Amino acid sequence: MRRRDFLLASGATFAWPLAARTQQPAMPVIGLLWASPPEPHLLAAFRQGLAEAGYVEGKNLAIEYRYANFRPELLPDAAGDLVRLNVEVMWVAGPAAVAAARKATANIPVIALDLESDPVVKGYAKSLARPGGNMTGMFLDIPELSGKQLGVLKQLFPQLSRIAIFGVPGVNALQFAATETAARASAVEAEIMEVRVPDDFESAFEAAKITHVEAGVLLSSPLVFSSSKQIGELAIAKRLSLISLFADFPRAGGFMSYGPNLPEIFRRCGDYVAKILHGAKPSDLPIQRPERFDLVINLKTAQALGVTMPPVLLATADEVIE
Repeated sequence: MRRRDFLLASGATFAWPLAARTQQPAMPVIGLLWASPPEPHLLAAFRQGLAEAGYVEGKNLAIEYRYANFRPELLPDAAGDLVRLNVEVMWVAGPAAVAAARKATANIPVIALDLESDPVVKGYAKSLARPGGNMTGMFLDIPELSGKQLGVLKQLFPQLSRIAIFGVPGVNALQFAATETAARASAVEAEIMEVRVPDDFESAFEAAKITHVEAGVLLSSPLVFSSSKQIGELAIAKRLSLISLFADFPRAGGFMSYGPNLPEIFRRCGDYVAKILHGAKPSDLPIQRPERFDLVINLKTAQALGVTMPPVLLATADEVIE
């Protein structure tokens, strides 16, 4: 080797550790995949879960956001984009986003938030305790929730004999079945009312009233979550008492809700993402179930519907909106 070449090679060799010492370590990057942007207070709860485990966006963590703006057909490409970026972990919410992430990667860890699906039935996990693949997260025990919602309606209307169940075909298949089962167990007839877009609710509510239903159940879906105000106003106009899973429904003017506390769910999702960043494997992290359930009642809407609220039900409510 010529002396000049040796000196250049040596200089590069010895210069590298010095440069490495002055560089900042790269921040881990997580990917967020949603059909639509979550409410700010819910995203804040997710960031709280991360922060409690030591991760702060912009400080020691970067987040790539991908929203499909209510167009689920865009989710597969968005999921593929996050895979190409080789993010450390994906946090995905809603059945369409979860399905897209599942199809896009079998290697990148996925933390799922899905209140509409059974992860074992869908093939996302081998079991709740030991998922066994690259996906874990938060999934709802739908049969249990359906039974409790019917119980609330029976408290409100002791002579309840017929309800309407409003949901999205495909997305709500499991919930339709669970709610029908709960209705039969309570000796209540159930009318299935399918909706696909917000404008479907008006005709569905009208059809429900023609069949003389006394109350209705709004199944969990991104459609219901994003259209709470519109649905609540239509229900008042049709004088139809509805119960939803989402507390945003009565807070936006709807009648009542019974379901999991969403900020707590989002915080726990942040904690699970942090566990992956700390080295945990999704195959070893048990599928979680919501632990806190809230009953929220809009008293003003009850009065508009002509519904007299039993004092016992008001006393047990977690929130009463007056």
